[in-house]
Amino acid sequence: MHVVAIVALDGVVSFDLSTPCEVFGCVRLPGGAPGYQVRVCGVTPEVNAGPFQLKTRYGLAELARADTLILPGVSDISAPVPPRLVSAVRAAATRGTRIASICSGAFLLAATGLLDGLRATTHWLATEELTRRHPEIQVDPNVLYVDNGQLLTSAGAAAGLDLCLHLVRRDYGSAVAAEAARRSVMPLERDGGQSQFITHAPPTPEGASLQPLLRWMEDHLHKPLTLPSLARKAALSERTLSRRFREQTGTTPLQWLLRARVRRAQHLLETTGQSVEAVAEKVGFGSTTAFREHFQRIVTTSPLAYRRAFRGGGAGASH
Repeated sequence: MHVVAIVALDGVVSFDLSTPCEVFGCVRLPGGAPGYQVRVCGVTPEVNAGPFQLKTRYGLAELARADTLILPGVSDISAPVPPRLVSAVRAAATRGTRIASICSGAFLLAATGLLDGLRATTHWLATEELTRRHPEIQVDPNVLYVDNGQLLTSAGAAAGLDLCLHLVRRDYGSAVAAEAARRSVMPLERDGGQSQFITHAPPTPEGASLQPLLRWMEDHLHKPLTLPSLARKAALSERTLSRRFREQTGTTPLQWLLRARVRRAQHLLETTGQSVEAVAEKVGFGSTTAFREHFQRIVTTSPLAYRRAFRGGGAGASH
């Protein structure tokens, strides 16, 4: 079974610690078997987690048996990183263990030197500090998470959920991940990045939510939707619709539509035997060539390679 080790150290953010516990702990495979074994591993037997003391069942030695290692955020990013933790994380990376940080956990991962030369993110409030301390890292303040293959980082708070669901999808495909998302009352994939949270727009008027339009778009992906047609459906001008889309989703209507179509295509590739051409038509792409191009750009693999990796719910490829 895939073992997920979550590191707990003094000052750990309890939300960041509990997020991977709940997401991975609730994953069930099609036959009902659990997808992961979750182990909280303390740097010390007792950990100060702010409002409570945490007694851990496992120590850092358990990281040697983990397939995935999670570094949750810490409340004080100026606190020194325990040398024992740095050594254990580096050793895990050498063994090929997948390592992911949540929120300010990026500072723990950065302290190991493993992120040098790579793109990474953390909570938008801390991105400048991460850049100052580690100029070798390409810090992106706008995204929800960054996947470098073996090493992943996420932004703050709820972005940890996005990252964990992304890992489930990498391991078991979108059907299993979608069920995990439903258990977490989360969309499997949120459009836009944390840039939508950095500058807060004024509250929108009553009834200005785009949720009804987004649901309608999901139900009509197979149709030739355009910005003018979406604006008419929402009874808004194209300019107002684009502005509200940016405010509420962090992206444009057409980019949101493309990603929704690709997500639907992923589901069809996993769960049906329909040809790539038939899938392209069913999700609303005007041509198979356009479908392949957008699928490759968003998923970073081809539709056929994706089907081979995930058809039948097998564990497998990274994105």
